[in-house]
Amino acid sequence: MFKKPVTEAYPNAPKVTAPRFHGRHQLNRHPDGLEKCVGCELCAWACPADAILVEGAQNTEEERFSPGERYGRVYEINYLRCILCGLCIEACPTRALTMTNEFELADDSREALIYEKKDLLAPLLPGMEQPPHPMRLGNDERDYYMAEAAAPPRPEGAVYNAGHPKGSSGSFFNRKEAG
Repeated sequence: MFKKPVTEAYPNAPKVTAPRFHGRHQLNRHPDGLEKCVGCELCAWACPADAILVEGAQNTEEERFSPGERYGRVYEINYLRCILCGLCIEACPTRALTMTNEFELADDSREALIYEKKDLLAPLLPGMEQPPHPMRLGNDERDYYMAEAAAPPRPEGAVYNAGHPKGSSGSFFNRKEAG
């Protein structure tokens, strides 16, 4: 009551969000440009608002969109339904779906709030090639995923915490051996 009112300069000065803010979704790519989404539809099953539609299709050697056997041919997120909870990104086994810090999702058209695959795909960075194209980073999908899952070297003096597969702090190597 006796405090000076706080005025946001939002439209002129963009608001800075927290690093882990759940904003607009993004479909990520591998370093050669192939899509990480394998069309498994786990994100759609995990969505409590039923806001995600995924239709998978088979990759062929002539038209390859992802390193696996399948890719997401149709991928849509309806932001009229989405509650930005993040359960879809937790369900994704390939880390294909992540959430950005973009929060300006308002629009005056209902159709504009249904984001299609072309709207969600991460932009091609230098060195990436527009799919479809053959695999460039290995001979099979295992080469792609094993390269990304390669753990950093084990810290000196660290041992595996046998009490829990991920340890008490979420790390395999989180505390020194007792005694």
